[in-house]
Amino acid sequence: MSDERIHRTRHCVDIDAPPGVVYGLIADAVRWPLFFPPNVHVERLEFDGRNERLRMWATAGAEVRSWISERIQDPQQRRITFRQTRPHAPVQTMDGTWAVEERPGNTSRLTLLHAFTVAADRHDDVLWVERACDTNSGAELANLQHLAERWTRLDELVLSFEDSVRVNGPAELVYDFLYRAGDWPGLLPHVSRLDLSETTPGVQVMSMDTVTGDGSTHTTESVRVCFPHAGRIVYKQTATPALMEAHAGEWSVVPDATGVTVLSQHSVVLREEAIERILGPGADLKSARRHIREALGRNSTATLQRAAQHAESAIHRL
Repeated sequence: MSDERIHRTRHCVDIDAPPGVVYGLIADAVRWPLFFPPNVHVERLEFDGRNERLRMWATAGAEVRSWISERIQDPQQRRITFRQTRPHAPVQTMDGTWAVEERPGNTSRLTLLHAFTVAADRHDDVLWVERACDTNSGAELANLQHLAERWTRLDELVLSFEDSVRVNGPAELVYDFLYRAGDWPGLLPHVSRLDLSETTPGVQVMSMDTVTGDGSTHTTESVRVCFPHAGRIVYKQTATPALMEAHAGEWSVVPDATGVTVLSQHSVVLREEAIERILGPGADLKSARRHIREALGRNSTATLQRAAQHAESAIHRL
């Protein structure tokens, strides 16, 4: 393939954070859905400490796309090279590099390079990929800068937890309830509206109105990736309530010899500047963490309990 058909993009950002911190955020790709707006889910398929294979889902314009990426991590040089092994059409090849340079004052410059080709070098397809690279790279670098520059408080801003319910019923019916989220209005008291589409099998896009504890309603938008054979549904909120910068999670159904455990896992990045506006004067990160834990835990536990009832009632009807 001739060089003139290889298209290149370059995006840079200066970050007021140590280069080791910036590199660490890039290296931990499994957490990208929490840190990078376009990323929906990342599954690490292989990793030996240097070479890794990742299955990635991300938004590209109005679409959700998935691909396999191979990466080589070089922590000494603070560089990560990547190559998509199964790119999504119209992309034919996609390679790139993350590079972190140390700058004066223990700050960093992060550069993201892409090199790609498209089938037949079609002009419209080239423009589409360039726009997607510009949009996603800009969002990723801006959010990474925002997070890295708060690295001393990142552990306080990130909250992860899970809830679980024991089920005396078939795992398949538990999963069925979680999968058919379009049926939730009328079944779950905190869900007043839910619109769901699944144009790509196993990838659901949904918009939901949730009733909060004070009776008000907030709207969220999410992308869900479903793994029916593994009993898992992972999701990323692409539009979050005001108190959260990011929210990703997973529903999982785990059978064992005596029954089934169904779990809801949440990971959240708090929007610190919104805390007092949402929770009132004097509210701090501690109270925001408690508020999110209680609110999300209450709703997810209600969903888990209803999924359990769905499965157990089927057993009683037999």
